[in-house]
Amino acid sequence: MSQQTTDQTPEFVGEHDIDATTLDIIESTLENTRYEMDRVLETTAISPVIREQSDQFPLIADAQGRMVMGQFGSAIDTIIENASFDWDDLEEGDVVATNDPYMCAGAMSHTPDMLLLRPIFYEGERVGFSSQWGNLMDVGGKTPGSMPVNATTIFEEGVRLPPVKLYKQGELDESLLETFAHNTRLPDHAEADIKALAAGTAAAEERVHELCNRFGKETYKEGCDAILDRTRDGMINLIREFIPEGETYTFEDFVDDDGMGNGPIKLHLEIYREGDTVHLDWEGTDEQMEGTVNFLLNEKMFKMFTGVFLIMAFDPLLTFNDGYYDLFEVNLPSGTVVQPEFPAALGNRLPLMARQFDVLQATFSKLIDGFSVAGSYGTSPNLVYAGTDSDGNSFQMLEILYGGIPARPGGDGLDGHSWWPLFRTVPAEYQEAYYPLTIDEYSTRADTGGAGMHRGGHGITKVYTFEEDGAITFQDDRAHTYPWGVEGGDHGLRSKKKIIRTDGTEEELPSKVENFVVQEGDKLVFSTAGGGGLGDPLERDPEVVANETRRGLITEEKASEDYGVVIANDGTVNEDATETQRAEIRENRDELQDFDYGPLPDEDDLAEQIDEERREFNNRHN
Repeated sequence: MSQQTTDQTPEFVGEHDIDATTLDIIESTLENTRYEMDRVLETTAISPVIREQSDQFPLIADAQGRMVMGQFGSAIDTIIENASFDWDDLEEGDVVATNDPYMCAGAMSHTPDMLLLRPIFYEGERVGFSSQWGNLMDVGGKTPGSMPVNATTIFEEGVRLPPVKLYKQGELDESLLETFAHNTRLPDHAEADIKALAAGTAAAEERVHELCNRFGKETYKEGCDAILDRTRDGMINLIREFIPEGETYTFEDFVDDDGMGNGPIKLHLEIYREGDTVHLDWEGTDEQMEGTVNFLLNEKMFKMFTGVFLIMAFDPLLTFNDGYYDLFEVNLPSGTVVQPEFPAALGNRLPLMARQFDVLQATFSKLIDGFSVAGSYGTSPNLVYAGTDSDGNSFQMLEILYGGIPARPGGDGLDGHSWWPLFRTVPAEYQEAYYPLTIDEYSTRADTGGAGMHRGGHGITKVYTFEEDGAITFQDDRAHTYPWGVEGGDHGLRSKKKIIRTDGTEEELPSKVENFVVQEGDKLVFSTAGGGGLGDPLERDPEVVANETRRGLITEEKASEDYGVVIANDGTVNEDATETQRAEIRENRDELQDFDYGPLPDEDDLAEQIDEERREFNNRHN
């Protein structure tokens, strides 16, 4: 082991033969490398969903395939198990590719996500892996964007590539890439983006080589082990401090529907602790759906999500990785919407993916004293606009939209934000330059975030004018259910969609539509849901409320009704009227609720409402 000589004896880390300073350098380098991988990919890819929105996730693993640094959890063992080769057949310069969720246990969860995996060798020995996956614009299937609504099997969602060596000892298999790209609607995009993913994994390989050159191969390997163990030790401390033993905590929430009239869809989670092990059980969750909302939840990914919640809430300097996975026991019942059986359709798994965050947070809100998180906009809405323009050129736009992040202890929810912290919005100028449409409005939806001492994040409204005939496919949620408020906070408002035709007629649309025909001059008004509020709204600082009315985030009517804040003609707080208004609200209101789910009908009535909406829409357009 190579070490720099100092005047003091180095501090070694636990049972590991590595000093703390060297470990910190290795860990910091790997952390920076994961961001470098993203940057390489973003500046090399050509599709806006990657280049502009950053819909990709990097990973650096040790020689056993355990994630040391990354974001979405490792499934390297499953990928190798489903390949036609084994661990010993991996060679320097190989890059494995797959976009089949069933072949990686859902580590990436629908066919447009392409995953590339590179073994990293040093001096002839495998010392780790780098991996990166990104959302391709199209992989074939029955609809542009490869995310149909009216599909019942994954066979309708595009071409599936099993784990196969795309690069063999550094040589690209051109025929394989050409064959895959040929089955997409945007072959140039697919080829460029897949090569960009490979470049991202190569960036990590270079940095790992540099660390091995600097500290030695054995020190690097020891460092990976120590990073994993350090995270595990930190997680044990969090579990002991914040998760009580002796009681089971449960929560339920509902995804609206599968886009085919089936819903609501129940998610049920139970959490309890035994010693240093936390049990998370999804028993009681609804069976897999006919439509495309099924979410093949990777067990390691869910363990990562659980750990991330605790880390970001209580110890944000702790690295999340595979080190703590043995501290969580997860039950994902087969045949349910969180563990569907092949060949269930998976294309629109986003409502369930986001809602499992909500359910996890709500369950933790029950078991951790003084730490509650409200409900969110509950998905990652997406929109595809495709067709052939008047010059005979085909076009296809894919965009991810955002909504209201829930209020949390110590702060308001974010307005119009993604669930994923590094995602960005596609600039309107980019969309207008490359696609036949105009963005008439991109704004915050006032009053959509639930009122509270901490306000829920607002949804957004985006208005598109289509300049060519075509068809749109979009998928959203929270059109029937509400993002809940907690500890006296109010629920957020639901999503809604509307098409305005050139003759002025308007039609309300469901939250999920497939290949809906639009004509030149038609407008789509796409409005996403808000997030729930936290705490008594009457405890919110009146000056903050007044400032938000001046900024157009809260109307004066809602300031008065929800927060008891009366706004004077000059936009400032009328203090006397506010004091009177708040006293009157306190005297007349009902007892504050731990969870405010909004004015929901019972489950049977909600199911009838969802079915009727779909039947009426189909009758109008089929």
